Amino acid sequence: MTQRGVVPSDLPKCWRTALGDEFAADYFSELQAFVSAERAKIKVFPPISEVYSAFNLTPLEDVRVVILGQDPYHDDGQAHGLSFSVKPGVKIPPSLRNIFKELEADLGIPVARDGYLKAWAKQGVLLLNTVLTVREHAANSHRNRGWERFTDTVIARVNAGPAVAFVLWGKPAQKKSVEIDGRHLIVESAHPSPLSAYRGFLGSKPFSQINAFLEANGGKPIDWDLS
Repeated sequence: MTQRGVVPSDLPKCWRTALGDEFAADYFSELQAFVSAERAKIKVFPPISEVYSAFNLTPLEDVRVVILGQDPYHDDGQAHGLSFSVKPGVKIPPSLRNIFKELEADLGIPVARDGYLKAWAKQGVLLLNTVLTVREHAANSHRNRGWERFTDTVIARVNAGPAVAFVLWGKPAQKKSVEIDGRHLIVESAHPSPLSAYRGFLGSKPFSQINAFLEANGGKPIDWDLS
């Protein structure tokens, strides 16, 4: 991962500058020690090289939308540093399948053949999880170790910039709304997982809301079509 006071060298300069104080903080050193110890004894996702993929693909100055997940997928071959995304060839997880189902209902975009969301990230959609690592087959196993404080700071840095759309699916993500001021769009609903999607996620039309907001603020809409 990274040592205390050492910013990951592969991060874009904008994120290294914005988050430098976090990388140097005591809590972050303790977090990295914990994750390193976990990796030494058990498989941890995503791989070390992909923990910060969301930041590498979406520089701070390019962020127009933040889609906030919880923690990474915890089964083999799924997590690669973008919330809800899986690489081509990996079976689309149920939550992402429901996202695609809602996208089709909202904007008429057919369900994608794979779950790789890199094209969204390259357009300014920061696909961020509140926790950036997880033990294999153990959801929420790296909660309350420090990642939440780190991602709170990420949200604060985005909040301080131009108006963007924050997408908060599920109660853990919705708790972050207190850190977002009124200049921004906040899209909230139930989480897209099969356990909760029918409690308000399906039918919520988040994608059209986001694009309407971006256009109203003089920006280009996101092309959500992955085909």
